[in-house]
Amino acid sequence: MSLEVNGIAHVQLTVKDPARCLPFWEQLCHFLEMKTLIKAEEVLYCIGSRTGILVRGAPAEKRDQRFDQDRPGLHHICFRARAREDIDAIHRFLVDELDAHVVHAPEESPQFAPGYYSVLFEDPDGIRVEVNHVPGRGHLGKGGRLAPGGSGPASEYGDDGLGDGG
Repeated sequence: MSLEVNGIAHVQLTVKDPARCLPFWEQLCHFLEMKTLIKAEEVLYCIGSRTGILVRGAPAEKRDQRFDQDRPGLHHICFRARAREDIDAIHRFLVDELDAHVVHAPEESPQFAPGYYSVLFEDPDGIRVEVNHVPGRGHLGKGGRLAPGGSGPASEYGDDGLGDGG
């Protein structure tokens, strides 16, 4: 037996600088048409757009380390946009309103999926966030690795995308 899930209900992030991070995340979530459900000194929880983001401050005695995406744990989170133009809009918002650290401006990355287009940025603690758009059904649709006639699961993954060991 198997079960098809209906997405991810929420992601919970722990930050070392809630005074800077909670306003950042609230503005970002509002831009993504989410609403604030919980707002306290150390906790923020926004819901909508078929997901939820909870951000909480780490206990004071554990706030001495910056997020490191190469350590075990979360590497980054990625929101899926409905249209390519949404990626350009979020980039403008990140630069004009949030003054976010943009790791890469909107760019095409077909090595990851057909039509892949994304922007990558960091919150004030260095937690990486991506927003991407992949048209159609991505790897499950026409031209995708997992579509009928596709090349199937990749045997390699890295900065250069998906590969088949060659």
